[in-house]
Amino acid sequence: MDAVPRTALSRLPESGVDDLDALHSLLDEAKVGHIGLMADGFPVVIPTAIVRSGDTLLAHGSTGSRWMRPLADGADASVAVTLLDGIVLARSAFESNLHYRSAVLFGRFVALDGEAKSAGLDALIDGLVPGRSGEIRRSSKRELAATLVLELPIDRWSLKVSSSWPTDAQEDVVGDAWAGLIPARIEYGRPLTAPEVRDGIPIPDSATALGR
Repeated sequence: MDAVPRTALSRLPESGVDDLDALHSLLDEAKVGHIGLMADGFPVVIPTAIVRSGDTLLAHGSTGSRWMRPLADGADASVAVTLLDGIVLARSAFESNLHYRSAVLFGRFVALDGEAKSAGLDALIDGLVPGRSGEIRRSSKRELAATLVLELPIDRWSLKVSSSWPTDAQEDVVGDAWAGLIPARIEYGRPLTAPEVRDGIPIPDSATALGR
């Protein structure tokens, strides 16, 4: 993990995790990242779909987007990714907390082109719904021209993981209040077919697999 001040943890450094596999696991499970940058002289934070592809992070958007263009031009950026794993209920409000995995990545995105752009789009689609890219038509030249696919190297980052039990004061432990954990997880429901789908077209394997 990069040791420059930007990635050094100043709050709860004991929760810091210097494990690339743990970072990859978080990025593979999360579907949304919040990208921060300066655009038109103002700080902005944009939530968008993100997918890890090897040692890079992928994002995409419209070529007409006011925030995508600065990213494509190499603006300094950060990406925050967080998953809630549970709610920790302590015997006091002060000690109550969350179980979470949270990472911040820093760097500059690069716009992909040609075959790399098409491969990046496939990786984005399959990262959200595995196998989906093989079930749909290919993007047209017009669609590709209207789309930016951006790639960020995963080489400057910090990762925090909170997974402990409540740490109540001893005088609270001997009291009558309950303490514990409510686990949380991402869960997908049964796929719903759009009204315009013709009769006889089955729900594809990618959708049924994710929705189980």
